[in-house]
Amino acid sequence: MRIIISGKNIPITDALRAIVDKKLGKFDRYFDEDTEVRVVMSVEKNRHIVEITIPLNGSILRAEDYSDDMYTSIERVLQKLERQIHKHKTKLEKRIKEGAFKSDELLFDIETESEESEQHDVVRTKRFALKPMSIEEAITQMELLGHDFFVFNNAETEEINVVYRRRDGGYGLIEPDYA
Repeated sequence: MRIIISGKNIPITDALRAIVDKKLGKFDRYFDEDTEVRVVMSVEKNRHIVEITIPLNGSILRAEDYSDDMYTSIERVLQKLERQIHKHKTKLEKRIKEGAFKSDELLFDIETESEESEQHDVVRTKRFALKPMSIEEAITQMELLGHDFFVFNNAETEEINVVYRRRDGGYGLIEPDYA
């Protein structure tokens, strides 16, 4: 595993780097040595935020947490990541089929801050590769990211679709209608 640590509004000290390296070291058994793990630490007012993103073969594991102490945030985000790995381990192993979380192709979100102001201010733009996948794969990916919706290229219809989590606990699918 290659761990890339960056900071927003906080210098990354040797102590922070050491604790992240040590704690993420226990996940080595799940990933190839060339798997890129991105750790972003930031401070906003009194919130110490830690976000970990691990791109896998067409999937993304992502966890984020915050507290009033950076070390507490690191502990909590790693607990979330571990729960995600155990919860989705079987589904991911079936999809990858080459072993637990082994990756040849890297895919990750690219976040950019928008400087343009319109009537409605766009404060963040995300770009990501759309890989053809089934509805079931899209739901799994949405759960891995911890989001309420997920945009994907439907492998069956070859159209852009959106799956979302409904308030009743079920899932919904939005398909385009070119009328």
